[in-house]
Amino acid sequence: MLGKLSWAAIPFNEPLPLVSTAVVALILLVALAIVTVKGWWPYLWREWLTSVDHKRIGVMYVSLGLVMLLRGFADALMMRSQQALAIGTAQGYLPPEHYNQIFSAHGTIMIFFVAMPLVIGLMNFVVPLQLGVRDVAFPVLNSVSFWLTAAGALLINVSLVIGNFARTGWMAYPPLSGIQFSPDVGVDYYLWSLQISGIGTLFTGINFVTTILKLRAPGMTYFRMPVFCWTALAANLLIVAAFPILTATFLMLLLDRYLGMHFFTNDAGGNQMMYVNLFWAWGHPEVYILILPAFGIFSEVAATYSGKALFSYRSMVLATLAICILSFMVWLHHFFTMGAGANVNAFFGIMSAIIAVPTGVKVFNWLFTMFRGRIVFTTPMLFLIGFIVTFVIGGLTGVLLAIPPVDFVLHNSAFLVAHFHNVIIGGVLFGVLAGYNHWFPKAFGFTLDDRLGKASFWCWLVGFYLAFMPLYVLGLMGMTRRLQHIADPSWRPWLLVAGAGAIVIFCGILCQVAQLYLSIRTREHRRDVTGDPWNGRTLEWATPSPPPAYNFAVLPRVETIDAFWEMKRKGEQRWVERRYQAIEMPRNSATGFVLSFFAVVTGFALIWHVWWIVILGLLAAAATILAFGWSDEREREISATEIARMERTRVAVGGAG
Repeated sequence: MLGKLSWAAIPFNEPLPLVSTAVVALILLVALAIVTVKGWWPYLWREWLTSVDHKRIGVMYVSLGLVMLLRGFADALMMRSQQALAIGTAQGYLPPEHYNQIFSAHGTIMIFFVAMPLVIGLMNFVVPLQLGVRDVAFPVLNSVSFWLTAAGALLINVSLVIGNFARTGWMAYPPLSGIQFSPDVGVDYYLWSLQISGIGTLFTGINFVTTILKLRAPGMTYFRMPVFCWTALAANLLIVAAFPILTATFLMLLLDRYLGMHFFTNDAGGNQMMYVNLFWAWGHPEVYILILPAFGIFSEVAATYSGKALFSYRSMVLATLAICILSFMVWLHHFFTMGAGANVNAFFGIMSAIIAVPTGVKVFNWLFTMFRGRIVFTTPMLFLIGFIVTFVIGGLTGVLLAIPPVDFVLHNSAFLVAHFHNVIIGGVLFGVLAGYNHWFPKAFGFTLDDRLGKASFWCWLVGFYLAFMPLYVLGLMGMTRRLQHIADPSWRPWLLVAGAGAIVIFCGILCQVAQLYLSIRTREHRRDVTGDPWNGRTLEWATPSPPPAYNFAVLPRVETIDAFWEMKRKGEQRWVERRYQAIEMPRNSATGFVLSFFAVVTGFALIWHVWWIVILGLLAAAATILAFGWSDEREREISATEIARMERTRVAVGGAG
């Protein structure tokens, strides 16, 4: 009746996951009680849970990413503290089985449920506004994408208390992830949560490629688009090309586990290295799926806070496209040690060095943008400067690892861990945090506290160097990754410094929480009534803060790059009375939320082999899709009179429009 599910699935003998789950459950119950007592459910259902507004969905993506950052960072703190304690004869406090789950969950969560939601959330919020349009091409599909991502995140967290998570690392290499060596449900949690969220991500890629190619404001040619839109286009093209590879790879591993097939087994014609090939054929483009939007954010930040146009716009666009293409030609550098041969290794090593060239072009463009500019050292600008220094170091270590003989020495060492975090934290996370501070007033109508923002930046920067520079040294000393116990006491000082760095980063996260809390408390003094608090250059700053559901009462006409800057230069008024026309906007839809519910139920049943629930869940999901497909009430009209009234109201309170 319940397949493999029984009371034995709950780890009653392990206090740590039980206490963690109890704390999370208590927080959720308190939050639900507050929402119920305050009577906020109708508002939440109408304005958030069923919204198809790209801005609301973007905020929900970023919120999901920040919440999961706390979960992923908790895993990081446990790993760092375990390695700092378990040296020599000491054994630490985490048993090997639990430690293996922690480092597997940490990598999976940070890549798929922190970095991806944060990047996609900012693209969701900003891209349609920068393009001068009212929404994405497929608003309901956008909602479905978010809720499928949230469903995958929920499944991973369920593994904390029901069953267990994978003990394979975030890449889940066979044969360790095969049924012979991982007969429990841990790998199944990994595979089904990523399959569900991966489908949502693929939908996002299709949606944004269509939006950017087909839905731009009048006059906005490709070479008048902001650089962030170009990087979003490149990232989503990579999503469309790369994520089907991951989906197919996971499907083959699922067939091995569920039906006894032999795609990746060690016998019966299987090939374990084919999994590694396919995984990294997705995995290295994934790095650029994450970093390219961050590059776009830094381009916006450099131009805005330097008070001048981005240096060499066209070379920046061409560098973006070059990275997009070259990112599919470097994946084998993740496993030079496979034995493909000197010629194959040489080709991928050379391509891995070549892809650094367009990245270097971008770095020089940001530096020349700042050169002789009127730089304002706000929090986003500090993140840009910290990024340039940190990312260049990460890039140089990457070029070093692209040399096959060097990689043979450093492969699977702590040096590789340091390099990867150097790129992801110094590049992706710094970019996202810069964008978060930059566009927050556009989303919520008030600015964030800059003092706490700067304190957060310094904690992140100093904490990063303390946490990961020692790992470069340890890697050169021979320390491999994923060690639950440290046999060599001479590594202790470096591990203690790395542990201290994790604590400093935690202080940075606390500063961000305090920044948000204080900013909300003092929001009346931080109101952005102009819609343009940073003297911006692109079209999102031509809208009120926060923008109305329809974004633009009249679609702007674009005549050059930096369209809004040109409007201000010409002295055009943003809130003159105009002859408005009725606007059709998509209606709210519960399709995404309902599909998410059935995705969680079906995924959980697939993990535990409860086949009757699987059948019911799939039928219910199909019925939901059909119900939406047959619905003919998908749009609502906002009359010209209503638009005129709202625009006059905005003018009266000093807003833009």
